[in-house]
Amino acid sequence: MKVLNKVQRTAEDFEALLDLAIEGPVTMVHLLKFKARAAYADGRETELTGAEAYGLYRRKMVERVTSAGGRLVLSGIAKHLVLGEVEELWDEVLVVEFPSKETFVEVISSPEIAEWGVHRRAGLAGQLLIATTAQD
Repeated sequence: MKVLNKVQRTAEDFEALLDLAIEGPVTMVHLLKFKARAAYADGRETELTGAEAYGLYRRKMVERVTSAGGRLVLSGIAKHLVLGEVEELWDEVLVVEFPSKETFVEVISSPEIAEWGVHRRAGLAGQLLIATTAQD
């Protein structure tokens, strides 16, 4: 299995999700890898770690998700890979539930996300984002 950590989402990523036959709640599983030190695109100096910079984004994002009817299900530090093998373990796992895939795209596309997103991009070395639904 090939694994490609990415930081930026594309319009095609959103379109592919919206094209899926998913009705009702969607739960997004985030596997996050942080930079040792935050690196802002505008070159600002900072003493923040990547995890700390991402934390600035996460706090605002959880408020936004909650206001849209979603909820943070889990925020946990990855400690040990029990089964399988990867070159490098992710640093954190986030699980966030949204009322629908449309709500997810609406929240992620919000104008204020661009403002907070600078912290996300400064802190993340990579991410996997998996859309899940409850089994029937």
